[in-house]
Amino acid sequence: MLTLKLLRESPDFVIRRLAVKNFDAKEIVENVIALDDKRKALQTESDALLAEQKKAAAAIGQLMKEGKKAEAEAAKAEVANLKERSGALLKEADETIEQLQNQLVLLPNIPCDLVPEGKGAEDNLVVKMGGPEVNLPENALPHWELAKKYDIIDFDLGVKITGAGFPVYKGKGAKLQRALINYFLDRNTAAGYKEVEPPVMVNAASGFGTGQLPDKEGQMYHANLDDFYMVPTAEVPVTNIFRDVILGADQFPQKLTAYTPCFRREAGSYGKDVRGLNRLHQFDKVEIVRVEKPENSYAALDEMVAHVESLVNELGLKYRILRLCGGDMSFTSAITYDFELWSAAQGRWLEISSVSNFESYQANRLKCRYKDEDGKMQLAHTLNGSSLALPRVVAALLEDNQKDGYIEIPACLRPYTGFDRID
Repeated sequence: MLTLKLLRESPDFVIRRLAVKNFDAKEIVENVIALDDKRKALQTESDALLAEQKKAAAAIGQLMKEGKKAEAEAAKAEVANLKERSGALLKEADETIEQLQNQLVLLPNIPCDLVPEGKGAEDNLVVKMGGPEVNLPENALPHWELAKKYDIIDFDLGVKITGAGFPVYKGKGAKLQRALINYFLDRNTAAGYKEVEPPVMVNAASGFGTGQLPDKEGQMYHANLDDFYMVPTAEVPVTNIFRDVILGADQFPQKLTAYTPCFRREAGSYGKDVRGLNRLHQFDKVEIVRVEKPENSYAALDEMVAHVESLVNELGLKYRILRLCGGDMSFTSAITYDFELWSAAQGRWLEISSVSNFESYQANRLKCRYKDEDGKMQLAHTLNGSSLALPRVVAALLEDNQKDGYIEIPACLRPYTGFDRID
């Protein structure tokens, strides 16, 4: 959430920068400033009434001592009147604050200067390409056919048990899944990230803290009776570890990693691009989260991008890194780098990671703060990245490593799988 201070001091800057996200912020910014002016006026009036009330209350005792009962009764009536007026003002002030908050949450995060302008995915900037060229056999198959051929993922069984988008991993497919999770966690902890195992259900306050609510209700699975949400990403519970936390200056950086299953409705996703593992309602993902001082967050972002790239390189897969344009960024992000793998059998790129800096946007919602060298309270910066999302990694591994009669397992995974091929 953007700070009220920023909106008051630099409204034109906010409006101009949010236009990069193709968001017209003018009316909302004007509403926020007007509501804040109203809140201040109500507070001033309320303070004045409170002063009058105290003065009148103090006079009652003196009038009673002096035997001036009529004047004392009149003063009591005045105090009652002032209390009633003050109560009405406080109610109006609370309503104004609620209206102000409702307007503030409508504003997305401001993109940083590195973010290119653009409307959608076609305007994203390719900043790097890497990995080996893929040479497939003539009879190459897409991963959903490979999964059936080698009996490692059963999509039909998932439909029977739950519905579309909930596959069942079997045999070496299940072991490959577990191997990837452990491999990613081990690589993350070796890079200094502390492993945590968070809940996979969160409350509404957690959803609000990281920006999923009130923006993405339609994409989240909601347990209505308890008002809990299934996590769409480990980012939500892990980042909320720092909600309402004041960090010491010596407690930076905070670096955490976690594995969770993730749940997304992906409403409205249809067509050939959602076949197999391309788009699921339940999938496994390993996440990295960092909390940094503002002056260090962009160096941290570069470290995170380099770390994710090292994972992809070790898997031996062809990839590219994109800097997302304003029109393709998330509501909460200040800058995002996407990683995509080349799916040779499908002839398309598959997104497998987003690495983002949210600057102080999430921290303002979370009230995640620290004291600077002058003892002044400041908002921290939060960052997160997929390291990595499994389904499309598995899709690319299966497709790009298929040989005549078997699928080769990358060398880095063999200590985890216990086998070097699927046949």
